[in-house]
Amino acid sequence: MSQGMFRTVSRLHSGYDPDEVDAFFDHARQVYEGAAEGSVTGRVVRTAAFDLVRGGYVVGPVDAALDRLEAAFVARAREQYVARHGKDAWMTELADSARTLYGRLNRPDGERFAPAGRREPAYDRDDVDDLCHRLTAYFDHGTPLTAQDVRHATFRRRRGAAGYAEAPVDAFCRRAVEVLLGVE
Repeated sequence: MSQGMFRTVSRLHSGYDPDEVDAFFDHARQVYEGAAEGSVTGRVVRTAAFDLVRGGYVVGPVDAALDRLEAAFVARAREQYVARHGKDAWMTELADSARTLYGRLNRPDGERFAPAGRREPAYDRDDVDDLCHRLTAYFDHGTPLTAQDVRHATFRRRRGAAGYAEAPVDAFCRRAVEVLLGVE
């Protein structure tokens, strides 16, 4: 049974399955502390998904805790990498990762991602392009931008070819978060 790590919603609403969430966080803590074997990384935390159940955990606080947990695993991976290979090697690795984003960042506004299919949900092109401008300013001029800024970016909804397909934008944002977390 659930240990009650987070606040729950009422029985009339749905939230994350408490048993799944508690098991995930407990395992991640044990791996982080070295008390259990396993491969938990920032990417594993970022892609964690939980079933929605009536009376489950409130989604927002769990997602915020996942963000903090991801940052902790990324910071530890960075420390271990730097200890083995040096800070210059880490910065080279980050620069290489950042370069993978430039293909999209250098495309013209309105053409950075494929349009959504007919009648499919999509993201507003101007909103996505604005985030891309902020990323370009960060990489080219050091304009402040954090992983949280990218993670919490919101895009207005569109349908079909009037907007960018959601999956490629989401994947791009995840890679941008990885790079930014590596610097923070």
